[in-house]
Amino acid sequence: MTQQPPSEVVDRPVVGSYPTYAGAQRAVDFLADNKFPVEHTAIIGSDLRMVETVLGRLTRGRAALAGAGTGAWFGLLIGLLLSVFAAGAHNVVVLLVSGLVYGAVFGAIFGFVGHAMTGGRRDFSSRSQIVAARYEVVADAQVADDAKNMLARLALREG
Repeated sequence: MTQQPPSEVVDRPVVGSYPTYAGAQRAVDFLADNKFPVEHTAIIGSDLRMVETVLGRLTRGRAALAGAGTGAWFGLLIGLLLSVFAAGAHNVVVLLVSGLVYGAVFGAIFGFVGHAMTGGRRDFSSRSQIVAARYEVVADAQVADDAKNMLARLALREG
């Protein structure tokens, strides 16, 4: 069963098509700068794909270091929450530092053990993002011609 997009998107004609999101964003920004009612527009990405960029090799040491960083932030948060109930500035500092240190230590241990338990699978770190092959700017039918004319001026100016 094929699912249809909402009718409010289907009924909107394409007023501009761009290879990058930045180009589509620049077009809508141009419309906004020229007092066009941009609340009647949308940017639609098509032909979506997931791109995973490999950032580097993940060793047990790096996993422990990443775990220590995450644990330190979590420990600092716990120390901050507990410091609300502390009596005196000295106790607040002790709670914050203790939370930071304990969080970093336990985070490093969990990061190291967690990576070691993967058995060598996925020994790299990466960043994932969804990108589209094409971005189309669409507008409501009653303002589509005005938007097309304005974007044609933008294309001539950037030409």
